[in-house]
Amino acid sequence: MREKGRRFYRAVLRELTEHRSSFLVYIGLRLLVLLVLIRQLIDGHYENVFLCLLTLVLMILPSVVQAAFRVSFPSTLEIILLIFVFAAEILGEISAFFIQFPHWDTVLHTVNGFLCAAIGFSLVGLLNRESRFQFDLSPLFVALVAFCFSMTIGVLWEFIEYAADRLLLMDMQKDTVVTSIYSVMLDPTGQNISVGLTGIQEVLVNGQDLGLGGYLDIGLIDTMEDLFVNFIGAAVFSVAGYFCIRHPERKRMIEGFIPTPAGAAEAPESGSVTDGQSEPHGF
Repeated sequence: MREKGRRFYRAVLRELTEHRSSFLVYIGLRLLVLLVLIRQLIDGHYENVFLCLLTLVLMILPSVVQAAFRVSFPSTLEIILLIFVFAAEILGEISAFFIQFPHWDTVLHTVNGFLCAAIGFSLVGLLNRESRFQFDLSPLFVALVAFCFSMTIGVLWEFIEYAADRLLLMDMQKDTVVTSIYSVMLDPTGQNISVGLTGIQEVLVNGQDLGLGGYLDIGLIDTMEDLFVNFIGAAVFSVAGYFCIRHPERKRMIEGFIPTPAGAAEAPESGSVTDGQSEPHGF
């Protein structure tokens, strides 16, 4: 058991250092995270120390996945994943980029939709290499699988945000200030008629003005915007993937984002996403 653990550790280390470019990015970002961690310890912000430790774990997760499931991530995908984690946890949460830059969250959710579609796209080919799973899918169906996989991940993440806000009293579903609301709850007749309040400039809670200049929407608008941009990212990759299956000569458009079986990087002709000998319909 101990020897098996050692082999797995060596496999993770090998995956971590395999691509020089992604390894340099990993080292650079890891050093930045450690500096932020020390600063948060000095300032006594222990909740941010936890976020730094979580970031360090998430940064090594791609290498763990590659070693555990015997897949290989292109260096492009690895670098984007590392930057994504740093941008979300260190810049977004600790440096408050989510507050200082209104579209920071939107960009991250768009990238997430794109990357998850790439992973869903590759699952068809990876599963088809297993003797237990042999199938042949049309390019349209493969693109649909990628799109649905990405949207499912996006929905599950919104569940996590909602649970954190309700159970841990956090504010992951960022609130939005609006100046008009429409609700059937305002209908005095109880006839299920939407009644609007417009031009809202102040809201009193227990007699105290919130000072926001409008009504505070509790997370709904943020959630729907996140799902919408996730939809855009997923749709962009799924459409690109569809055309790459139909036209294999354009495979370079997406192959930098596609995980492949371990060892495929050394033999791109036999492990690429367009190898018709081992992949379903055009993979």
